[in-house]
Amino acid sequence: MRAYEAMYIIRPDFDEEKVQATMEKYSSLIQNNGGELVKVDLWGKRRLAYEINKLREGFYVLAKFNGAPETPAELERNFKISDDVIRYLIVKEGE
Repeated sequence: MRAYEAMYIIRPDFDEEKVQATMEKYSSLIQNNGGELVKVDLWGKRRLAYEINKLREGFYVLAKFNGAPETPAELERNFKISDDVIRYLIVKEGE
């Protein structure tokens, strides 16, 4: 298994329950695809460096996980089709 980091930004107009539900959705997606969560960290609502789809803020989430190469591919596929996430980045951690 390889170590990965996924940083994603959730829409700013969500309330606390919806943010937690979205985080749980992607955490369970990682686990259901053979991944192992190491840490999920909600950074809170922060201002974006530039406007994205007329949004100036977002909830930043950092998820560290271990998994096969198919795990981040499936996570990325779900990020692309979701309206809840406005930006994401998945990287393989160095050794």
